[in-house]
Amino acid sequence: MTPPTTPDPVPSGTLMRVSSNQTSFREVELKPGFNVILAERTKDATKKDSRNGLGKSTLLEIISFCLGSKGKKGAGLLAPTLAGWSFTLDMMLSGKPVRVTRNTTEHGKIYIRADTAAWPVQPSRDRQSNERFLKLTEWTSVLGTLMFGIPQGGSVGQYVPTFRSLISYFIRRGKDAYSTPFEHFRKQLEWDKQVNNAFLLGLAWQDARDWQLLRDKLALLADLQKGAKTDLMAEVFEGSLGELEASQIRLEGVARGEQAALTSFQVHPQYRQLEESANRLSGELREAANKIVASRQILTSYEGALGAVPEPNLEEVVAVYEDAGVFFPDQIRHRLEDVKNFHRQLIENRRRFLATEIERLKQLIDQAEVLQRRLIDERAELMRTLASHGALDEFTRLQQAQTDHQAQLKAIQARIEILRRLEEGKSNLRIEEERLRQRTRNDLDDRRSQRERAINLFNANSQALYETPGTLVLDVAKAGFRFDVDIQRSESQGVGNMKVFCYDLMLAEIWAAVAVSPRLLIHDSTLFDGVDERQVALALELAAKKATECGFQYICTLNSDMVPWDDFSREFNLQNHVRLKLTDREESGSLLGIRY
Repeated sequence: MTPPTTPDPVPSGTLMRVSSNQTSFREVELKPGFNVILAERTKDATKKDSRNGLGKSTLLEIISFCLGSKGKKGAGLLAPTLAGWSFTLDMMLSGKPVRVTRNTTEHGKIYIRADTAAWPVQPSRDRQSNERFLKLTEWTSVLGTLMFGIPQGGSVGQYVPTFRSLISYFIRRGKDAYSTPFEHFRKQLEWDKQVNNAFLLGLAWQDARDWQLLRDKLALLADLQKGAKTDLMAEVFEGSLGELEASQIRLEGVARGEQAALTSFQVHPQYRQLEESANRLSGELREAANKIVASRQILTSYEGALGAVPEPNLEEVVAVYEDAGVFFPDQIRHRLEDVKNFHRQLIENRRRFLATEIERLKQLIDQAEVLQRRLIDERAELMRTLASHGALDEFTRLQQAQTDHQAQLKAIQARIEILRRLEEGKSNLRIEEERLRQRTRNDLDDRRSQRERAINLFNANSQALYETPGTLVLDVAKAGFRFDVDIQRSESQGVGNMKVFCYDLMLAEIWAAVAVSPRLLIHDSTLFDGVDERQVALALELAAKKATECGFQYICTLNSDMVPWDDFSREFNLQNHVRLKLTDREESGSLLGIRY
């Protein structure tokens, strides 16, 4: 089959036809300029019937699917019910017609029928069908070049504009895509938002990329500091830099002392023998000291007993008995005298014994004291020898102590190095942040004409809908570009949606003047939910006018009951722009011709 042809000149980026390999599908013929897909509810439809199942949003999904969206497995177009369905999109790219076909089952291949000689990537041939195809990543890369001028390999790496993110501002899908002008899905990453909006607005998107790279570095430092509070990293970050340096100096002094001790350390060859002799002498000294103490105690006792021995007095005994009137015959007195002599002899023997023991104890004490002094002298000499020499195990312990201190020193030095790098990193990042802010500000000033054009277009679009113009803010904030829009009465949902409309229309106008451009803008009916009928009418007429004047294609889906028929101007006829009517009268009235 030959590539599709078109008789009249059609702007590049224009969508011409959406079709399918299924006969139940309602083929859609589109034209340059203003296009409406209208969903109608029949009179006999119940409240339970919904035009949400007729296929308005599905059409946007199909267009995005053919333009390289990934899709969610098991949902949407990749639901099991649609297995084997192929969708074909006829469009203009680089001034030439292109037919794109993608199957829901084999969705990794994009089949191409077009003159691709000037494309940056050439399709491959399918061995079975002989059809030419591109892989999904190849197709989006080609679209990035042909629709946005992204050079092949020129925007590689992290945080760069991509076709899928850029086109999503011209084909918004889902309710969340209309929550804010600068996001095409909820919780869109800040870098993605800044980089792609800066690119679309003609600003220095490289600055937005560099802001994200700076945020990555700041986040890394923050993670390191946060890790300092955990048990794993607490030791690394414990203490300030000054405290660690003080500990380093102390440990270096300890290490030097230990090294000097090891250098002068001497091991006596008989150290163990000397140590045993010293221990033996200590034991003998204890025995001698105990013997001296015990002997002195006995000596003291004996000396006391020697002075307390009484002389026997027989006369006192006789006198006591005579006083009592007892008469002692001579014979008895003779016996008493014998007793007295015996007792005197006994006392004398005791005195001689005590005197002999006292003398012996004194000699024993003298000998023990002499031994004690000798042992003290001998042990002192041994201790001096031991003091000037060391044992091998003491040398080993000293070596281990030095090793431990060296390890502590290296750990502290490593911690100091980490903290120094962190401090240096913080300082460098602060400098880099300020330089980047100045560069971004200078870039923004250099692109004053682009900024003023975007602001003026947004203001004009908002003023066409409301009495006072809105405000588009393009500025430099603390962390990069700051994008914001404002329209008076923006507290209502409808005005909030019109912010998105005015912003998107401004982007379409800007890009319609660029040689390589999508020249396309598609809005779902979700955009007009809650919007006053008068503003809906003004917005549709404005979109139709701008599309014709600027040369881009505008496609929107509408529910028949939200069309403000009575609010259009007399010269505007919406029916002339309706390309397809969907109805809930019967199943065949939906886009797919089936319900799923």
